[in-house]
Amino acid sequence: MFESLSERLGGILDKLTRRGALTAEDVNEAMREVRRALIEADVALEVVRSFTDKVRTRAVGAEVIRSVSPGQQVIKIVHDQLVEMLGSTAQPIDLAAVAPVPIMMVGLQGSGKTTTSAKIARRLTQRQKRKVLLASLDTRRPAAQEQLRVLGEQNGIDTLPIVAGQTPTQIAERAMTAGRLGGYDVVILDTAGRIHIDEPLMMEMAEIKRVANPHEILLVADSLTGQDAVNLAKSFDERVGITGIVLTRMDGDGRGGAALSMRAVTGKPIKLIGTGEKSDALDDFDPGRIAGRILGMGDIVALVEKAAEEMDLKKASEAAKKLQKGLFDLDDLREQLGQMIKIGGMKGMLGMMPGMAKIKNQLEGANLDDKVLKRQIAIINSMTKAERKKPDLLNASRKRRIAAGSGTKVEEINRLLKSHRQMADMMKMMGKKKGGLFGGLGSLFGGGGMPDIDPAAIEELQRQGKLPPMPGGLPGGLPGAPSGTGAPPVGLPPMPPGGMPGLGGFRGGLPGLGGPKGPGGFPFGGKKK
Repeated sequence: MFESLSERLGGILDKLTRRGALTAEDVNEAMREVRRALIEADVALEVVRSFTDKVRTRAVGAEVIRSVSPGQQVIKIVHDQLVEMLGSTAQPIDLAAVAPVPIMMVGLQGSGKTTTSAKIARRLTQRQKRKVLLASLDTRRPAAQEQLRVLGEQNGIDTLPIVAGQTPTQIAERAMTAGRLGGYDVVILDTAGRIHIDEPLMMEMAEIKRVANPHEILLVADSLTGQDAVNLAKSFDERVGITGIVLTRMDGDGRGGAALSMRAVTGKPIKLIGTGEKSDALDDFDPGRIAGRILGMGDIVALVEKAAEEMDLKKASEAAKKLQKGLFDLDDLREQLGQMIKIGGMKGMLGMMPGMAKIKNQLEGANLDDKVLKRQIAIINSMTKAERKKPDLLNASRKRRIAAGSGTKVEEINRLLKSHRQMADMMKMMGKKKGGLFGGLGSLFGGGGMPDIDPAAIEELQRQGKLPPMPGGLPGGLPGAPSGTGAPPVGLPPMPPGGMPGLGGFRGGLPGLGGPKGPGGFPFGGKKK
């Protein structure tokens, strides 16, 4: 959603970082461009004025003039103001109340209330181990109650039995009674919507609020509606009193203005964002991380969280022990490729890495398709157990059999085997080093972070030809990730064998792996400036 805004701001701020010293006129010119970019992104006018005034005031002050790198200092100021505009700190759903905690979902018809209700229930069940009851109070839309029942069934969430003829307030009373008698921690009330705000809708919401006394009233708003979503939030807050906002369709191609304006205009925190249709496509709204994405700094934390969520801890532990011994067979490679697909494939993973916004066009031209990963997995699946354990068994006739079984060519099998050998050599070398690549795996999920990796060691492996042919390497678990991020070497798999076509021209690898620094002076693998 923020791609166009990110490109515009990135271009404006890059001009500042290329200058050795900044004058007040330089800053004013940049702020004019920033103002234009934010208005084009459909950010509310009063928010734009406040934002640019605050940045200008700080950017022409002593803290920038005396800075060693004034351009990067301005980027930090813009980042800090973006965070402030988005709400400063992340505010998750508040469950600090007597069980069952009622959560009331409100919003217009078509904004995604029912789907979001099921997503939140799944999230609370799986992440916080809460017992959740879903109840549909939508008696107007055909099959709305049935839709919630099916979603609950698909995600293993209990739903309130449907009783025909009851009013929304009667269903709310019954839901709260069932929640108390059934020992539920949370009761989610999915209310009805309209195509526009009207008096009967508001009266119904107020009556449900009186009966259920919800601890949280979450407004579900479609982020593609732009400033209408902000006006909607104002109206619901005045009549019902919302406690937070959930923005849906953040994976769409909207301009992002609603997300940037909502918190500043309404004063209500954005708690969650919907990033897709699937039941797990719901993320926390963290102002710092969103600001980082907008300014092209990536979101390593989200990448690590996604990897940790999708990882099988038992398999990860077993793989870590094998890798420490320098063992890396084709079964391990298949597991790593499967993990990469789960966390969003190559595009999804690279999109969250710092500095990647600057080479976005080259990445798109590189044809990074997850079909490549699936073909590699198909090749490995066509091998026997013995062949996967000992690739040296693969002679010409076996390779022809595997190619026929996987629908590929012998050349592709040879490339896969060559890349696997290079990875295995690298794993063996890293595993032998005391406190090396896998030294921190034991503390990965115990609060510790990934050990620092010396980029010089990676470059040395590249020169020796012991890394797969890919830009900057990125073997195993993203060597060079900042210490303390907890980036898992096992959960974040290596790049696909054969590397990424079309990216061979980047000297020094991807940003931060011996290459250029990301925006704001945050090199990927170095220290924050």
